[in-house]
Amino acid sequence: MDYIVQFAEGFMNLFKLGGETFISWMTGIVPVVLMLLVAMNTLIALLGEEKVNKLAQASAKNPVSRYMILPFVSAFILGNPMSISMGRFLPEYYKPGFVAAQMQFCHTSNGVFPHINPGELFVWMGIASGIQTLGLNTMDLAIRYLLVGLVMNFVGGWVTDFMTAYVSKQQGITLSKTL
Repeated sequence: MDYIVQFAEGFMNLFKLGGETFISWMTGIVPVVLMLLVAMNTLIALLGEEKVNKLAQASAKNPVSRYMILPFVSAFILGNPMSISMGRFLPEYYKPGFVAAQMQFCHTSNGVFPHINPGELFVWMGIASGIQTLGLNTMDLAIRYLLVGLVMNFVGGWVTDFMTAYVSKQQGITLSKTL
């Protein structure tokens, strides 16, 4: 009988912990993301959606600007997860590649720009503490991680373009390359 009671208590504690996590999101990340959405939409309204679309079209013209520059700028300015929303200005064909590059960039830039992905800062801090224990400079590692991340995120985005083309052809779907 004690096992059944312990199981029931553990089962209920799982839902209590889930509720606590949900409430922490409602007082933590949800208001921040909401304010970022408001700020981004306000900026777009002030600049004009046509100008933002032109910027997206210009960045969509080549893979370097599409998968290196635009993800870097959007992650630096908007942070994770809001930076992914910049993909809404790209043509449908390039959205999967942008999301692939963007999501990776939010991780590889944490050492230099911790504001981009504070939710996963503990990963970087764990690595950094090991590097400090060895007597090495953590900024050297952070810069290398950022640079390697830029290159690999670009490769990931570009490879996703090829996969998008393959799957589109396989499924008989045509995605637009223009806005």
